[in-house]
Amino acid sequence: MAKTKDNTLTVEQTGSPIRRPREQRATLIGLGLNKIRRRSTLPDTPAVRGMIAKVAHLVRVVDEA
Repeated sequence: MAKTKDNTLTVEQTGSPIRRPREQRATLIGLGLNKIRRRSTLPDTPAVRGMIAKVAHLVRVVDEA
């Protein structure tokens, strides 16, 4: 996973939540995402990493170095 110097992760949505389970849609909203190519910068915590793992097929971690 790409980490910046202040322990944050930038996540970009790459897939649509259409025809996905409700839990995956809720996870995307929890990550601050709701449209394709939208980005969100989040703290690098185990909870956030778990959310990313749950919807890994719909998001990617962006390396902005």
